[in-house]
Amino acid sequence: MDYGFLFLISFLTTVLFTYFIKKILIKSNIVDNPIVSEHRHKTGTPTMGGIAFLFSILFVSSIYYNEPLIIVSTLTMIVAGIFGLLDDLIGLKSKEIQKVIKNISEKSVKIGILNLKPNHEARVATLKAKRDLPSLLDKKLVKVIDEVPIKNEISERDKIIIQMVIGTFLIVTSSILTLGGYSLGPLINFGGILVGILSIPVILIGITGAINAVNLIDGMDGLSSGIIAIASSASVIYLFITGNLDKSPPFIVLIGLTLGFLVFNRYPASIFMGDAGSFVLGAGYGTAVLITDIPYFGVLTLIVPIATVVISLLHRVHLINLPIEPFHHVLNYHGISEKKIIALYWLITLIISIVGLLTTYYFFL
Repeated sequence: MDYGFLFLISFLTTVLFTYFIKKILIKSNIVDNPIVSEHRHKTGTPTMGGIAFLFSILFVSSIYYNEPLIIVSTLTMIVAGIFGLLDDLIGLKSKEIQKVIKNISEKSVKIGILNLKPNHEARVATLKAKRDLPSLLDKKLVKVIDEVPIKNEISERDKIIIQMVIGTFLIVTSSILTLGGYSLGPLINFGGILVGILSIPVILIGITGAINAVNLIDGMDGLSSGIIAIASSASVIYLFITGNLDKSPPFIVLIGLTLGFLVFNRYPASIFMGDAGSFVLGAGYGTAVLITDIPYFGVLTLIVPIATVVISLLHRVHLINLPIEPFHHVLNYHGISEKKIIALYWLITLIISIVGLLTTYYFFL
């Protein structure tokens, strides 16, 4: 297989489709309305750009229809993208309007679970915060500076069920191809350990975890695209070092998709991917890791999104208190610029990947 051609096709088709999808979204007024105060200036940026991934994937799979690794990964990404698109479409309708307030006093103000510092802004989101607001307004400690629509979303339970369905789709397609004579890692072994039927919960957890991790990290310009591009590139090098470069096509497709989208999604982004895109990238990366049987390295390169999920879970079970989530928005809330946060997250991913590759190279000398 010509790996360079595969990358070029994935990259160029993503650039082309993103360009046209962007124009259609703008004309249709399908634009973002960020609820994070620090990102309100991005209002009007077209969203649901992940639709471009679906067209690119279909184009690639039509060329490489006889390559099982590409077919399994692209089919899984298409299914994930359709579910993500449905979530985006549901989100076009607002379920409520929330007030945005600013602390105009000279001391911190307690509202809900948040201690709002002087001149800081926050949404009045929780029931307790809504009960506290009238009193704070009467005392002239805060003022309402804006109102933002909160989009409808699929419930967390239903999202998990959907992600399980995506994982089940991978199990079924992998089983069919394995029975047809193709050896696809997850149904045979996991990280070199024979697991047989136990691979089923591993796949379900892996796909669900990857989608959630990428979906949660997708909140700043090019953040998730850049991380998946770095992780996928590192995975190709890992497969080369271990003598399995023939397994790299799913990662090469992901590199093309992410770099192609970054042409428009890098800071300052002119289009956002939405759940249609983050579901594709999460499912695509999780699938690539599983069918190429590199679970340990795959988890390592995705450590930044995974850590973000863990921090948010700790917040939601009240073991820690965050002014906002996920954690990259906390950094932005405390005054670190978006560009610096993106660069930091990319750099951490790159450093961790390089350490993993150097360790692998040392053991394979």
